[in-house]
Amino acid sequence: MPYRFLGRVVLLNLTLRVHRKIIHIDMDAFYAAVEQRDFPEYRGKPLIVGGSPEGRGGVVATASYEARKFGVHSAMPSKTAQRLCPQALFVYPRFDAYKTVSEKIHEIFHRFTDIIEPLSLDEAYLDVTKDKQNIGSALDIARQIKQAIKEELQLTASAGVSINKFVAKIASDMNKPDGLTFIGPSRIEAFMEQLPVGKFHGVGKVTAAKMKTMGLHTGADLKKLSESEITKQFGKPGKFYYLIVRGIDNREVQPHRETKSVSVEDTYQSDLTTKETMWTELETLAIRLADRLQRHGLKGRTVTVKFKFHDFTIITRSLSLPELVNDQESLSAATRTLLDKAPVDEKKVRLLGLGVSNFKTENEKNTNIQLDLF
Repeated sequence: MPYRFLGRVVLLNLTLRVHRKIIHIDMDAFYAAVEQRDFPEYRGKPLIVGGSPEGRGGVVATASYEARKFGVHSAMPSKTAQRLCPQALFVYPRFDAYKTVSEKIHEIFHRFTDIIEPLSLDEAYLDVTKDKQNIGSALDIARQIKQAIKEELQLTASAGVSINKFVAKIASDMNKPDGLTFIGPSRIEAFMEQLPVGKFHGVGKVTAAKMKTMGLHTGADLKKLSESEITKQFGKPGKFYYLIVRGIDNREVQPHRETKSVSVEDTYQSDLTTKETMWTELETLAIRLADRLQRHGLKGRTVTVKFKFHDFTIITRSLSLPELVNDQESLSAATRTLLDKAPVDEKKVRLLGLGVSNFKTENEKNTNIQLDLF
């Protein structure tokens, strides 16, 4: 009720902070698990989805847990995977099958909430702050989702539960497979302080290496830097690191997020100085990009190559194709055209990137192929 102070009415405006309830669901070795479910002869054996059965080319899309014991992991060249695990069985991806299973998983999600942000066929964020069944507990909802996936689809999922997307995603990876990890508000700052910098999403190998040379090994080390210091060292991402190490992530779950582009890139320890070496690296990027596009069920029309030089200047070259593509051969052909036309002779290139955008429908046709400078 109002308080009276010196004859005046003073209203107390109390703001109650309401935390979001966020779940991140990540299927366990999804493609391999579907293959082992559908084909009993693969069960209990090291299985690699993607690449070549002879290990001659391509990259690993997913490896079963039996194969992971030998050090095989996603995005690894299949040659390396075959060397690490010679007894592994290689199978080609069946993306139509995975997409069908993914749709059934999302049907389960929708029993609890419609605020779902898919990241790929096998993972998604769910905002269950207000759930459809009035369960209330995000932890109980996560348990029910996992149980439904196991009983109805004969697959396992790992779940992370927290008050924001960043922490929920990290939590889902902590106790795989078939894990369930809850990190509540009172634990977040302490959890972030002990987290190795390499575990921060968005911190790649090169950035992690730079951090370690600066003596920044954990979130607690990052927390010692002021916002201006961390931004000076790492640019715009530095501001995000400053906030997240304090447990602050205000990003909403976006159920209708539109994918505008998909890309991959690599930074090199030694500068690339010839088009031949650049082409070798771009071919590898094309394999990785094709795998990522196919896993997300996407096809695009515009291919872009990014060059970052030794002096940190950046140029990009883009090619718009007459047809939608997501296969490695089409991407490589477009990339070769772009590289041939790029002014990179006698330049020192420290980073290469390759991306696809312009995700239109198959019915839309471009009448001309255009080469653009973005």
